[in-house]
Amino acid sequence: MIHVVVLSGAGISAESGIKTFRDSDGLWESYRIEDVATPMAFERNPELVLDFYNLRRRQVLQAQPNQAHIALAEMNGQKTKSGKNIKLHIVTQNIDDLHERAGSEQVIHLHGEILKVRSTAHPHLIYSWQKDLTIKDRCEKGSPMRPHIVWFHEEVPMMENAITTVQQADVLMVVGTSLLVYPAAGLIHYRNANVPVYVIDPNLPLVTGVHPLHTYSEPASTGVAKALQHIKDNN
Repeated sequence: MIHVVVLSGAGISAESGIKTFRDSDGLWESYRIEDVATPMAFERNPELVLDFYNLRRRQVLQAQPNQAHIALAEMNGQKTKSGKNIKLHIVTQNIDDLHERAGSEQVIHLHGEILKVRSTAHPHLIYSWQKDLTIKDRCEKGSPMRPHIVWFHEEVPMMENAITTVQQADVLMVVGTSLLVYPAAGLIHYRNANVPVYVIDPNLPLVTGVHPLHTYSEPASTGVAKALQHIKDNN
């Protein structure tokens, strides 16, 4: 068996029409990140924050998985040229569910999930959510709710799981991420020595001290398939 771990970022979903927060000089649908993606912003102006994430949720519900999402999902369970079964795990910075809708089952969401909400007072109370969220909505214990999102200045609760997954990788793929947002960007350095890394992005991030390194300076929709074929042919 060969364990392929994929670190995916906003670039893979951008081709499905979901904008990245670095579009337009750090603006996200004309919002400043400081106004919509921090705990302080939610305390200061919860209506604005909820409106912003309602917009994001609507966009995700309208979007469809693209060829990159589908290629990754189909890769799980296939065989390499030498007959090894491929086991695929995805660690994503994305808050959409496009990996799951494409058919991937092993997905770790580092930054939360837009199609879930949780209680502000009882964080373990998490609910699937596909409609707009308002300040009047309450959890079963009567507390207000918030998007199930990891905001800037908050802990990343799935980070330990992600580190363990990367440490078990035989091959690491980095798809559609700038490798600028920490702690997620640091995951690449938890792989074992000599584990090959495949990086796919039209604007290749700077990756130093990584060998062997394979780069594909192109969109995920075409680059992922090429990288996966190379993995199958060489394992």
